[in-house]
Amino acid sequence: MKVTYYGHSVVEIKVNGKSIWIDPFITGNDQCHLNAGEVEADVILLTHGHNDHVGDTVEIAKKNNSLVIAPFELANFIGSKGVDAHPMHIGGAHEFVFGKVKFTQAFHGSSFNEEDGTVVYTGMPSGILFTAEGKTVYHAGDTALFSDMKMIGERNSIDVAFLPIGDNFTMGPDDASVASSWLKAKTVVPVHYNTFPVIEQDPEAFVENLHGKNGQVLKSGESIQL
Repeated sequence: MKVTYYGHSVVEIKVNGKSIWIDPFITGNDQCHLNAGEVEADVILLTHGHNDHVGDTVEIAKKNNSLVIAPFELANFIGSKGVDAHPMHIGGAHEFVFGKVKFTQAFHGSSFNEEDGTVVYTGMPSGILFTAEGKTVYHAGDTALFSDMKMIGERNSIDVAFLPIGDNFTMGPDDASVASSWLKAKTVVPVHYNTFPVIEQDPEAFVENLHGKNGQVLKSGESIQL
């Protein structure tokens, strides 16, 4: 399994001959040096409906005939755009041919701003546990620190956890450090920082202060092989 970070909260997982993208915010993401039109995706996983996470999902999915997997209301919304969408919800898991997807809770919001200014409610925000080839990736989505992260860590052997550190909208570095200690992931990668001025953080400082020294800063385009 190869896991690649593309800035903000964008993650690509390559496994079982499939390319799986999480929250493909490409256009408008200055940390990502890709063009949405060149992204090849078999599957897209979405944590919640905010525009900086849904990103280029519809364009990418239509181009690649991708399957989009998301919380129920968000999946229905994406499906209304002419995209193949599989609805799930928090606490639910499903075995797909490429791996197992389970949605966890997250404490945040979830809505999508249409170009005409309409705001669409897109259900509950979530995190994602993805398991394949005996490896588990946890993408926390946008979230505050919450005590059930202890349970997530106790019930899952997490190989890599992507945790937001930007503060203001999500956990900041201090709370993300506590989350890291609870999740007990083998590797923790900070995400959701430095995209906008209000979420500027020092990822190297975050990693240096982590419990257990299990952090790794990934620059956009860098990968971890699991």
